[in-house]
Amino acid sequence: MRDTEHILVVDDDRGIRELVGAYLEKQGLHCTLAANGREMWAALSRATPDLIVLDIMMPGDDGLVLCRELRAGKYRAIPVVMLTARDDETDRVVGLEMGADDYIAKPFAVRELLARIRAVLRRTHMLPPNLQVTDAAAMLGFGDWRLDTAARHLVGPDDVVVTMSGAEYRLLRVFLDHPQRVLSRDQLISLTHGAGVDLFDRSIDILVSRLRTRLGDDARDPRYIKTLRNEGYVFSSTVTIIEPK
Repeated sequence: MRDTEHILVVDDDRGIRELVGAYLEKQGLHCTLAANGREMWAALSRATPDLIVLDIMMPGDDGLVLCRELRAGKYRAIPVVMLTARDDETDRVVGLEMGADDYIAKPFAVRELLARIRAVLRRTHMLPPNLQVTDAAAMLGFGDWRLDTAARHLVGPDDVVVTMSGAEYRLLRVFLDHPQRVLSRDQLISLTHGAGVDLFDRSIDILVSRLRTRLGDDARDPRYIKTLRNEGYVFSSTVTIIEPK
């Protein structure tokens, strides 16, 4: 990971915002600080960060609203680490459903936040070597869908572009690079979030559910992602490399 990664910290608490910013700068990262959604969008218009640290509990548009808006627009690929007011599973689940890549509960140690930021940045650019995603194809096809690996988005029937979060993209890449292979929840957590990350199994189930929604895949009779009881998931569709015309 480069030592010039740009982190945008969005938190209405000035003390936390400045503490985090100062610590990350001291660790060699470049930081931009924002107190609310308005300042966040202004900062994004000036420069695209490598990662956003986003507080949930803020006046006006809270972190969940802002995360959903990020995932729906041109900034959808930027990884997001959410700050939650308490270690509540509901907050974590909703944050993951909105497209967050990771979360950390307040109060937190800045060293732990740094470790999570670095882990997310690493897995944004690479996967573990035991199941490395190939880089050869710019377009992968399956069923009625195509995944543009250069633009990092789905192209559906009738050439409709479907946006995805960074976590959804990484999960789909893992499935497409390893079709017909059973992948356990632990493997998928490692591949999409990094080894040793403290996540619960349900986070992968939520991510799979979100990806199924993108694909219009019925969980009761799936065409693409099948659930194997007590084993994990398998991508059952044939995957092809689409050569450029």
